[in-house]
Amino acid sequence: MSALFILIFISSIPAIAAFLWFRLARYPFSVTLFSAALLAGAVSFFPALLFQYAFPAGSGIFQISGKWGLFAEIFIRIALTEELSRFLILLILFSVIHRAAGKPVSAMANAAGLVAGLGFAILESAVYGASSPVNALLRAFTAAPLHGACGSRVASSVVLLREHPVQGLFRFLSAVTVHGVYNFMLNMPGRFPPIAAVLIAISALVSAIQVIRSEMKAEDKP
Repeated sequence: MSALFILIFISSIPAIAAFLWFRLARYPFSVTLFSAALLAGAVSFFPALLFQYAFPAGSGIFQISGKWGLFAEIFIRIALTEELSRFLILLILFSVIHRAAGKPVSAMANAAGLVAGLGFAILESAVYGASSPVNALLRAFTAAPLHGACGSRVASSVVLLREHPVQGLFRFLSAVTVHGVYNFMLNMPGRFPPIAAVLIAISALVSAIQVIRSEMKAEDKP
């Protein structure tokens, strides 16, 4: 149990850092919105599990042996289902915010998606810590940046999909691709060192942070 709490604490550090960043930057991202996005991300973990249980490993297209079976498992059964789950929950969250505040959340969508991804990572780290302690530490350090970056991309796709469907679809597929490549590198340790997956997660997170920083500067303009 103590090891599990340590893993949860480690995976929570990026969320704490994001909260402090918003406060120090005086970004008008309220504590309520931060908490709602974090909770939404954690909740999105459960639809992803349902999708994956609906299409268990070794059934359907996942019965294919060799590299195509591994591709289907990593990119479709895992990455696609998790990002689709995140998309649906963020769509609901943004609709609720729009109705409650009377204005769209597009200006802060990337920040909300980042926080939601971090919430997903916290719950996922707890589950991995309980089921696979050997790999849990690596995922605790790298899964949070990955899910934060992918969450930001998915949130952007939610906002773009109605008026710019091509761009929205591209943003969603880019999240699936980044997620899939990360998982692929972790599952092929003989071909790719774990540092490669870490670099993928960090570079994707840096890209998401740059987008959010540009949104912060836009908010500061009169």
